Amino acid sequence: MGLTLAAEQLDLMATLYDAPTDELLDELTAEFDDRLDAPAWAEFAKTGHDREMPPQQDDFWARRAASILRKIAVDGPVGVERLSTEYGSLTKGSTRYRVSPSEKTDGSKNVIRTIVQQLEDEGLLEQQGTNGRTVTAEGRSLLDETAGDVLEDLDRPDLERYA
Repeated sequence: MGLTLAAEQLDLMATLYDAPTDELLDELTAEFDDRLDAPAWAEFAKTGHDREMPPQQDDFWARRAASILRKIAVDGPVGVERLSTEYGSLTKGSTRYRVSPSEKTDGSKNVIRTIVQQLEDEGLLEQQGTNGRTVTAEGRSLLDETAGDVLEDLDRPDLERYA
């Protein structure tokens, strides 16, 4: 009886695992639009060598930063090499008759490295020696507060039980 009463009195916070990923990334993108500035070369850079054009989204830099922060929080510690593998894609083999098998290509390490360095400067990430980067307490707090805001604004009846 005492244990259930104590559990009811606790004000449980939402974590990044509770909120739907799409809505969480949308809220984080809005947050990072003000906090992070894309470098001058970002509008000309492709996101991988298999791409023909640079991204056409206006908020690409902030959206990729939000995605990287969430991915490091979920999988961390993570390095740039593993993140570039995550953000890569498949090529369809040779262009003549498509006879060679598909190959995995990596995403742009320069884009990822620059975003990770910007997130470190903001105090949201920190290096763990040679193991990669992890989310700081401030970064975790930002993710959890944003997840709480997302769950409060949730209009999907199938997910109302999580609010």
